Amino acid sequence: MVKKILALSVLLGLSPLGTAFAADKGTVGIAMPTKSSARWISDGSSMVEQFTTAGYETDLQYAEDDIPNQLAQIENMITKGVDVLVIAAIDGTTLSNALENAAAADIKVIAYDRLIRESGNVDYYATFDNFKVGVQQASSLVAGLEERFPDSKPWNVELFGGSPDDNNAFFFYNGAMSVLDPMIESGDIVIPSGQMGMDKVGTLRWDGAVAQSRMDNLLSAHYGDQDVHGALSPYDGLSIGILSSLKGLGYGSGGVDMPIVTGQDAEVPSVKSMLAGEQYSTVFKDTRTLAGVTVGMVEALLNGGTPDINDTETYDNGVKVVPSYLLEPVPVDLSNWEEALVDSGYYTMDQIK
Repeated sequence: MVKKILALSVLLGLSPLGTAFAADKGTVGIAMPTKSSARWISDGSSMVEQFTTAGYETDLQYAEDDIPNQLAQIENMITKGVDVLVIAAIDGTTLSNALENAAAADIKVIAYDRLIRESGNVDYYATFDNFKVGVQQASSLVAGLEERFPDSKPWNVELFGGSPDDNNAFFFYNGAMSVLDPMIESGDIVIPSGQMGMDKVGTLRWDGAVAQSRMDNLLSAHYGDQDVHGALSPYDGLSIGILSSLKGLGYGSGGVDMPIVTGQDAEVPSVKSMLAGEQYSTVFKDTRTLAGVTVGMVEALLNGGTPDINDTETYDNGVKVVPSYLLEPVPVDLSNWEEALVDSGYYTMDQIK
């Protein structure tokens, strides 16, 4: 009998494909967080396509960032008897009871891109090198400041973090601060608001409207007689909100330079924003590759093998260190966007222009 594997619910993404059916090698339950992000739609689509090609049925569900909804979806997958659960969690601390039920049903669990915390029933983790994502974002921010504001030191910068219930947000932030902290200490970068640390700069649910409102407040309170030169943004959806706030005060027009704003996920609106001279950069995480790694993990588990991993130290979920496979993120700006995003087949030029 096929060994049950709990397919990790992909927390943030949506896929228009819903449930797809293939051969009878088994069923993979895929739990994703939301359809509000194009990135998660792509994740879901890539997994359904690749699992179907490999001969599996899939049950793909999006929870629209509603934690009880995601829990209900996962419990339903367990009841229906999926062989694997792939989960991108909305809140990585809320799944312990559901994963106990999965373990009791001999279903393996793969955490997809977001670490599931406080549970010993997480078997593997497929993700990108999230600390490196933060390093790349901060390095791009500094490069942009040097390029656009070479004579404006110290540079005035504000920091934005991801959702505090997403373990990745802390890796992004810590990676970025490994680059920025020395520059803050040397005085090359100043944080006029004084707001630092995830408890101050986190953005619940990665909500762009929340980021825009916070940027509005920062500009009003701290930039009456000085300009902001940059904003560290960990995600494109936040970047668009931050940019809307900046444009509302005249940045990027009338001879006023647009501050350097970073991002992540290479979403189409942000790529277009880069081409328009607004967002400075993003970080590309190829969901096709991540889906492929996840399919490989499932294949190994269902055939009695051991999945390929390349990290056994980084991701301690509070109960265990989860064996992981980390993929390489790719920083993207005007110098390489076409090669990274179009030539690779991830987007067509018609989608961008």
